[in-house]
Amino acid sequence: MSLDNIEIDEQWLKEIAEFPLVEALFGRRSRRFFRGAEIPDGSLAYKSGHEPLPLDNLEKLLILLAVGGVTGWHHSVTRHDRYKPHLSNYSGSASGRTFPSAAGFHTSEIFFTDDTGTYIFQTRDAKPEAERNEDGRHSIAELIDKYKKRIRKISDKRLHIPNYEPYMEGHNSWVANRPGTFLAFPVGDLAQHTIANLCFYVQNGLSIYDDVNNRKIPGLEKFADIIDVENPLPLTFLDQYSLAELSAELSTATYAGMLMQQALGLGGWMFDGIDRLTVLGASGDPEVPGLGFRYDTDERWPLPNPTGLEGVFVSYTPPHFKDMRAAVDAFCERKFGPNGPFHPDTPGPWKDPRKVRSSAQVHDEQFRAAVAHIAQYVYDTFGKFPATVPSVYSLMYLQTHHLDLDYYDKFFGPHSYLRTHAEHLEKRHGIKR
Repeated sequence: MSLDNIEIDEQWLKEIAEFPLVEALFGRRSRRFFRGAEIPDGSLAYKSGHEPLPLDNLEKLLILLAVGGVTGWHHSVTRHDRYKPHLSNYSGSASGRTFPSAAGFHTSEIFFTDDTGTYIFQTRDAKPEAERNEDGRHSIAELIDKYKKRIRKISDKRLHIPNYEPYMEGHNSWVANRPGTFLAFPVGDLAQHTIANLCFYVQNGLSIYDDVNNRKIPGLEKFADIIDVENPLPLTFLDQYSLAELSAELSTATYAGMLMQQALGLGGWMFDGIDRLTVLGASGDPEVPGLGFRYDTDERWPLPNPTGLEGVFVSYTPPHFKDMRAAVDAFCERKFGPNGPFHPDTPGPWKDPRKVRSSAQVHDEQFRAAVAHIAQYVYDTFGKFPATVPSVYSLMYLQTHHLDLDYYDKFFGPHSYLRTHAEHLEKRHGIKR
């Protein structure tokens, strides 16, 4: 995927920028049948009369910008009565992306694959580089130019996912990740997200007990001056809460990309019907290495636990960190260190960013020790962190492709696709129907 020479179609980008949000919302549908596809049997059996048409680089980048683009500075959570007048210091990133993240934690990155290879689009901690114009709008061409450098190739091959169960749901076997298609998916660091929630709980005076083993966490009494050790929350509540929040992050990212598909006139859909362990690299089959993430197994766990790929994407847990204290310190450095959301030198959306950012309370030694104490108990007791959910989590996939409109015209009534779909092939690729 060479990004040196991308032909920018300014007129098309202008039309995309002016595409009505309401039309994208109300016109959004899963449109699965692409050029080159085949449904071999049933009432909708059809074989495309066209060769697959891969997305060009401009189309790919527009989808990626929708799924995980940086759009400015995060506005931060403003106030909490418990620690006024300090600014709430929940956020993990100073940047805002195209999708929301719980309290600005932002613990996910975007991976994608097509016929040219497999890649990561690293925007989690990318600072905003594209300025808005006088009308408050971004130049899409500038966004492309600034953020295409965030793409990193990790394999020369399309991600290999066998198109049969248990690797892929049967109803996706004819269409998902086929030649000519573009598959993008966010992957979240659930270990880091859980650390972020532990910080949130401790900051609000909450503690945790081990409801799986029905016991208190030993040694928490030494932190009784900052957390309520007599009325703790269940450990499984922390895990479920973190999993639910991260699921929302992963889902809204792909949904943003699906709305962009409508504006571009491209087909596709968001779905979860590919086995996430296979994708991450924990299928157990050496012929199906997925992304190649490290994973571990344990007789206490029902499933393998992926933790990351060194140098590309790792979760905040051993073995990628010496212990949970090191992981907690790394998270605090992300928040309070250079370019972090609570470093005084980090720019921001306010007229006086230094004043606002420096008003956040920095996590002191006692605070870090309390969070790390709970986290280390979890790791020591369950052999992993978090306790009952994966360290790395993926959920939703977004496939994008060029539609075979002949299929829709044959089987569907009017308005099964939008005007952008009807016009796309001729406008973008000079292909007349």
